Amino acid sequence: MRKTSILPVILVLLFSIQINSSCSRKTPEVPFLKSSKPYTRYWWFASTIKKEDVKFNLDWLKANGFGGVEIAWIYPLNRFNIKDTTYTPRQEWLSPEWSSIVDYTIRYADSIGLGCDLTFGTLWPFGDSYVTFDQATQHYGDKSWRQEITRSWQHPKSGYVIDHLTPGNYLPYFQRLIKAFPRPKTVIGQSYFIDSWEVETEKLWSESFADDFTRKFGYDISPYMDSIYNPVNSPHLYDYMTLISWKVLDFYYKFDSTLNSAGILSRGQVSGAPCDLISGYSLLDIPEGESMLFEPEFCAIPASSALLSGKKSVSSETFTCIYGWPRDYIRQEQTADLKLVADALFANGINQVIWHGKAHNPKGYDTVNFYATTHIGSSGSLAEEIPSFNKYLEEVSATMKKGNTWSDIAVYLPTEDAWTKGKMPREKQFIWSWGYYEMRYTYFPDELKGYNPTWINGLFLEKSTLENGVLKVGDADYKALYVDADYLEYKVVKRLSELAASNFKIILKKDPKEPGTMLHQDYSQLVAGLRKSENVSAVLPDNLTPFIMGSNVPRHWCRKDGETLYVFFPNPKSGRLKFPVEYGQSLDTVIRKADITLNYKGKSYGAELVFEPYQSLLYKIDNGKIEKLDIVFIPKSPVVKERAMGYEAPWLVK
Repeated sequence: MRKTSILPVILVLLFSIQINSSCSRKTPEVPFLKSSKPYTRYWWFASTIKKEDVKFNLDWLKANGFGGVEIAWIYPLNRFNIKDTTYTPRQEWLSPEWSSIVDYTIRYADSIGLGCDLTFGTLWPFGDSYVTFDQATQHYGDKSWRQEITRSWQHPKSGYVIDHLTPGNYLPYFQRLIKAFPRPKTVIGQSYFIDSWEVETEKLWSESFADDFTRKFGYDISPYMDSIYNPVNSPHLYDYMTLISWKVLDFYYKFDSTLNSAGILSRGQVSGAPCDLISGYSLLDIPEGESMLFEPEFCAIPASSALLSGKKSVSSETFTCIYGWPRDYIRQEQTADLKLVADALFANGINQVIWHGKAHNPKGYDTVNFYATTHIGSSGSLAEEIPSFNKYLEEVSATMKKGNTWSDIAVYLPTEDAWTKGKMPREKQFIWSWGYYEMRYTYFPDELKGYNPTWINGLFLEKSTLENGVLKVGDADYKALYVDADYLEYKVVKRLSELAASNFKIILKKDPKEPGTMLHQDYSQLVAGLRKSENVSAVLPDNLTPFIMGSNVPRHWCRKDGETLYVFFPNPKSGRLKFPVEYGQSLDTVIRKADITLNYKGKSYGAELVFEPYQSLLYKIDNGKIEKLDIVFIPKSPVVKERAMGYEAPWLVK
């Protein structure tokens, strides 16, 4: 057993203050609560942006059922041609001219009833040419290397990605952008957006990391870093990931607090970030998932975090690279395939769609598109159906924002397992994804399909309280906790013991081990005592009645508004979607049925679910009655196309 230092205590205290501050404040009034119309990412390629062109694009979006935009500043179009070195004229990044056209866009969008969010930077990871070498992100073992950002609004000028681990490096970046970003008074609220983690994470490092690590864990991590992902070093990897997570969570906390102090909401993705995902999402005003580069099931993590931290809206970057990366079937997308994805997202807790996306075009044209997206424009294959499809997305989103997610059983998110495992096998990797820490392939247990599970982590277990055998935290009320993990931190096992001793039901599928190097002598004894508790079992208790019973229980997601319950059932073809969706995968000619019983507030409701082709179902239980709501949207029948013989996916690791 290693001697502990005071640093972990300080870190726990500081982060607990941050989480408590984030979760105790009143839920902000966000644009998505007033209107559930889909937003779209609005790609501005580096060029001279003109007011008449902005007006043209925004008017088209308004007329086609969109509720707002999220401006994303990226490279000039000629960067795709390496022989074309011509400089594209533009409003220079963060210049008064740049701020002026952004200000006009926000004001005009607001004047026609569109929200206008801003991406808090250019391209994806935070950084630009003003970030110095000393402020840039780095990895262990090469002091001469820093991650560059080369395809931004400033292209062909390059810059550096900001060091996300050191406040002294990223806070000046935050303040510089806050100063340049216009903030006109608007009727519709505004948020600034942070995209998924695209900082190179392997052996992520900072100048102070070695000293901070030694103070926290009592030993030098440096001798292990060259082989940190070797399974033999898994205890040291866990320690390393623990400190990385603390620093990354502090980054998200300061991102949120910096924006809030300027009167702006934070919206963002924590997908891909090397941190405790539930805690990270809880630090943002509007947590956001993404799909299809992440499977729809991943979105249950930000949705669970929202429930635990009292957030009402959960957005998702939607339809990204739906048929594959980078540009398969661009401008040929099929609405039926998109609906398949959207319904899968609704079934995993998403209630606000952010299309990906709309390229800025000159007035009267629709010739520009962004390569890794679903094309929104008058000449794309989706154009005719966009208004009616957006109406469908709006209707379902509005219902799935009522009240709060209703969950009857908490499932422990196995973060300790992910941090200990290190690298995924090659067959699970993408060229942009290599580590288990991303939790891309983490699913709810199949034996819970009749229940309403949501994820929970150690932090929110600590924050929870017990009332009459019900675990309460944020907006969640749980009847039981399901734990299936190879590793659990000592404080988690201790908390489980406290809950079991207080008559709370825990399903513990296996005896866990303690991760990391800071081991406790009484850990095994604590686990043994937990296992002996009459409130702990390896199987679901007989008195834990599932919400849905039947021979063919469908996937679902519930929202509870007062005593009224809404249940969304996605079309069965939306289940367990994998990247990419095949062209025409949604083709459906079969009517599927399921006879089920729903148990709610001591009463049972029989229902025959009839899934017509392409259709999902939405039910309402209120005042002792069950009612099917009308959400019918019938897309055009899709065309099916097979991959070419010998097709090699460019996103896979060779």
